[in-house]
Amino acid sequence: MLRWPRRSTLIVGGLLLAWSPLAGQSFPSDDPIIRRMWQIGIEQSHTADLAHSLMDSIGPRLAGSPELLAAQDWLVRTYEGWGVRVRKERYGEWNAWRQGTVHVDLMAPRVQTLVAELLAWSPATNGPERGPVVLPPIGLTRATLPGWLASVRGSYVMISPPEPMCRARQELAANARPGTVAAIAEQRRTLERDWEARVAPLGARQEDRERVLDEAGVAGILTSNWSEGWGVNKVFDTVARRAVALDISCEDYGLLYRMAVRGENPELRVDADPQDLGMNPLFNVVAELPGTELPQEYVLLSAHLDSWHAATGATDNGTGTITMLEAMRILKETYPRPRRTILVGHWGPEEVGLTGSRAFTEDHPDILEGMQVVFNQDNGTWRFERIEGQAFLYSGRSIGAWIAKVPLEMSGRVTLEFPGPQNNAGSDHTSFICHGVPAFRLQSPYDEYRQYTWHTNRDTYDKIVFDDLRENATMTAMLAYAASEDPQRTSRERAALPGVDNRTGLPRVWPECRPAQRSPRPER
Repeated sequence: MLRWPRRSTLIVGGLLLAWSPLAGQSFPSDDPIIRRMWQIGIEQSHTADLAHSLMDSIGPRLAGSPELLAAQDWLVRTYEGWGVRVRKERYGEWNAWRQGTVHVDLMAPRVQTLVAELLAWSPATNGPERGPVVLPPIGLTRATLPGWLASVRGSYVMISPPEPMCRARQELAANARPGTVAAIAEQRRTLERDWEARVAPLGARQEDRERVLDEAGVAGILTSNWSEGWGVNKVFDTVARRAVALDISCEDYGLLYRMAVRGENPELRVDADPQDLGMNPLFNVVAELPGTELPQEYVLLSAHLDSWHAATGATDNGTGTITMLEAMRILKETYPRPRRTILVGHWGPEEVGLTGSRAFTEDHPDILEGMQVVFNQDNGTWRFERIEGQAFLYSGRSIGAWIAKVPLEMSGRVTLEFPGPQNNAGSDHTSFICHGVPAFRLQSPYDEYRQYTWHTNRDTYDKIVFDDLRENATMTAMLAYAASEDPQRTSRERAALPGVDNRTGLPRVWPECRPAQRSPRPER
C-alpha cells in the first residue's frame, strides 16, 4: 500500500482533491539515511557558500561566454573535491561574448546618467558616441522609409512603445481609484497603437526592425522590455552587428519618449565596450554516483547552468544549479553506493533552445533507455510547492511512494498533480518527456519569480531564500534516494493530454523531440 504524506493534495483529471492518508511519514524518520540527509542538508548546508561562488564570484553565464566556461570548470573542481566522478561533455559551439561596461548619459536638454543594459551580443561603440534620440515618425510608410533612414544615420532610435506608468500594476490596482486604473490602461493601449503605426514600416518583428536600422547606420537601437515591477526589465539579445543595442529602464525610456515627442531634442552619449571573442565550445557537466545493483538504470538530477547577462542568474537558474549540486553532496555523504546510478546534469545553454539537455538525450540513448526518473528544477527560490506527473498515467504511484519517505515538514506543503497536463513546457525536462522518459519538475511559486527575477536585471544573490534552498536540496536528495531504491521501474505509459492545441484547434498530442541546436543560427 502506498504511504501518502499527510496534509498533501492530489490532483486527478484536473480536479484538486484532498485526502487523509492511511499512513504518513513523520519526522524524525525511522530511515537512518533520511535522518542523516536531514542533518547534512539542513544543519550542515553548503548552499550559501556555493551560491556566492557561482553568482557573486563568477557572475552571469550567458551562452558561449567565458563566464559559463568558468562556471563549468568550477563545478568540475567542486565535484572532484568531494570525490564525485565528473566529466565535461562537449557537444557544440556558440558565440563568445563578454558584455564589459556600458555608460549611457542624457546630455541634452539636461544631464543625467540613465539606467541601461546591453542586449546580449551587442556590438561596441567606438569610444563615447553622442547622438540625437529619434522616434519613428507618425505617418512613416514603406515609400518614405528610405529617406527617413538616411536622416537617422548616427542617431539613437527608439523601437519599443513607452509605458505611461512604471508602477507595479498589482499595486496600482490595489491602491488607485478604479477610474484611474481604467484611464491608465486606456492610455497604454493608445500608446501601443500609436507605436505600432510608427514602427510597422520597419518590419513585423523586433529582429526585422533591428536589422533595418543596423544596416541604415544608426548609432544605437533603444528598447525597453518592462517586467511590470519596480525598476525591473527583462533583457535578452540583439541581431544588430554595427549599432550598439540597449535596453533602457522603464522610467528612463519614458523620459526620453516624453522629451522627444515634445520636441526637446534629447541627446545621448553612450560608451560601451563589449567584446566579441569568436566561438567557444559548449559543454554539459555530468557528475555520477555509480549504481551497485542496477548500474545501467539511472536517476538524473537536472538543472541548466547558463543564464542571461543583465544580472547574475541567481534564480534562473543558479538556485536550480545549487539545488542539484548540494543534493549530490548530500548523497555522496549519506548514500555513496546507490542501488541505481545517480547522475546530475548541469546543462549547457538552456536559454537559447534547451541545447544542452537536447544534446544529452541525442548522445546517450542508452541512458534514456535505462532512465528511472529525471528531477528538474528551474524556477527560482521559495520551497517546492508542486510536482506534476507530466501526463504519465501512473506517475502518482511512483512519486507518491518516493515522497512518502520525505519528512512532513517538507512534503506536507507540496501539491501532487496526477497524471498532469504537462504545464510549463519550456525547461529541460521537456527534452526527456518528448522521448517518453519520466521527467518531473520540482516547482516553486511562479508569480513573483516571473515578474521580478525571471530573465531580469534584478536576478541576484540577495533574492535567494536560503532556508528554502537548503530544504529543496535536501528534499531532492531524499527523492533521488527513494527513486534509486524503488523495487519497481517507473511506468512510461502515457495519459491523454487535456484540452486542445490553441494553434490547431485539435486535441493536444504528445510533444515531438526537436534536434539540439549545436551552433548559433547564422543571424546571431
